[in-house]
Amino acid sequence: MIEFPSFKKPDAIVAVDPDVTKSGVCLLNPSTKELSSGKIDFPTLLEWVADIIKAVDDKSKIVVVVEAGWMNQSNWHLSRADSKAQAAAKGYDVGRNHETGHKIVECCKHMGVRVVEHLPLVKHWKGKDGKITHAELAYFTGITKRTNQDERDAILLAWNFAGLPIRVKVGR
Repeated sequence: MIEFPSFKKPDAIVAVDPDVTKSGVCLLNPSTKELSSGKIDFPTLLEWVADIIKAVDDKSKIVVVVEAGWMNQSNWHLSRADSKAQAAAKGYDVGRNHETGHKIVECCKHMGVRVVEHLPLVKHWKGKDGKITHAELAYFTGITKRTNQDERDAILLAWNFAGLPIRVKVGR
């Protein structure tokens, strides 16, 4: 489990998979494993974090974890069949998502909330491009509601950051 030497262990982990239109988000209580997730736009995300601060009543008990793809050495989203225009468009979109992540980090710091820029987790799951599937996530979290990929990424980020066990079925 990750130790926080000069901070209290968090009562609430807010994980964010940044996106220009709607970011995947998860709120996790590590002690009860209770979570909620969804996709929300930037202004709503900031209001949501402010509401969590009010509900918890102690900023030191909250940590916001932002998936920081910009920390990767490289981030390839290209295929051999992509034209120069397609490659440029993908690069533009990735850059916009990274800037959204930077702004989330900046706003959380401004609100006085502890924020962690977290490298994207290794993708070794059964889904497309190694992403986690709903069935795999449900297996160890118990989540029953439908989720999309951005939500699943945020849930997995929060779960991993909390140091909670991630189990997979034998015989994958």
